[in-house]
Amino acid sequence: MLVAFGAAVLHSAAGGSMDPYASSHLIRFGVFLVVALTISYFPREWASYVAIPAYIAVLVLLVAVEAMGQLGGGSQRWLELGFMRLQPSEVMKPGIVLLLAAYYHSLPAAMIGTWRAIAVPLGLIALPMALVLLQPDLGTSLAIAFGGVVVMFLAGIPQKWFIGGGVAAIFAIPLAYTFGLKPYQQQRVLTFLDPASDPQGSGYHIIQSQIAIGSGGISGKGFGEGSQSQLDYLPEPHTDFVFATMAEEWGLIGGLFVLVIFGIILRWGLIVARDAQDRFSRLLAGGLTATIFFYVAVNLMMVMGLAPVVGIPLPFMSHGGSSMMTNMLCVGGLMMVERWNRRSIKT
Repeated sequence: MLVAFGAAVLHSAAGGSMDPYASSHLIRFGVFLVVALTISYFPREWASYVAIPAYIAVLVLLVAVEAMGQLGGGSQRWLELGFMRLQPSEVMKPGIVLLLAAYYHSLPAAMIGTWRAIAVPLGLIALPMALVLLQPDLGTSLAIAFGGVVVMFLAGIPQKWFIGGGVAAIFAIPLAYTFGLKPYQQQRVLTFLDPASDPQGSGYHIIQSQIAIGSGGISGKGFGEGSQSQLDYLPEPHTDFVFATMAEEWGLIGGLFVLVIFGIILRWGLIVARDAQDRFSRLLAGGLTATIFFYVAVNLMMVMGLAPVVGIPLPFMSHGGSSMMTNMLCVGGLMMVERWNRRSIKT
């Protein structure tokens, strides 16, 4: 339902044409649906065995991006493979979840509170984060960290470590802002705090997005009648700000529809994790659900002006092959764990 609704919004964003957005959006969904269905039949042993090779392979691809990646929008994030343009950092989001789920599954329960349960996973998370930050891509690096930290939390790491990490992060924010962020990223943070300070520059995205969402009212302006997107006032109406495009034409009713469907998907993921029969399955399902949640939450907060613009697309609705691939890999993984759960109940 989200993909179909997204195709309708992309049709409108292209001025009433299926090309170039809506048609490729549906084709990509069809291709990755086949991939997800294939993954759903993987046995548990395959999934755990492939965790380390998959992680290493994606790390190699991230290094390759630094060496010969394609530039786009001021960032070097993609590999040109001929038949497709691959963003390896996207694959690392479910990849880090798979690796940490396998790691904690192999770790004896008595060692959960030891350094091996904390230092090793943090190192496994930090390595791809560092490579992604070099691109630079702050949003994707945060998504990798979020999925990994959620798996650590679900694995039973003592809460004192998370509290300590949160306190340390508060004190580290000024240093990270000053020395860790590029000038344009610093400007995005300042713009988030006060978009009106530069309405024609760095604050333009957020202001136009809020205008589009607010002008939709209860029922919207009508399909294909959104002035912000049709007259090119709204930047990136088919990718990062597709929710604003939808809200202007479909209003609060359309927005609630999208939120309800996402709620159903996330609830399904949590039920799959709850019903898992072993630690690996539970951590994998929980981490994949958290990855989808991060996409949804950050994108919606971003387009409403509740978070800085970090370039996170809306799952199943935004135009983009890498985003569709990542989220369908997560869906395939959840279907895989659900199949394991059903087989365990039958036996």
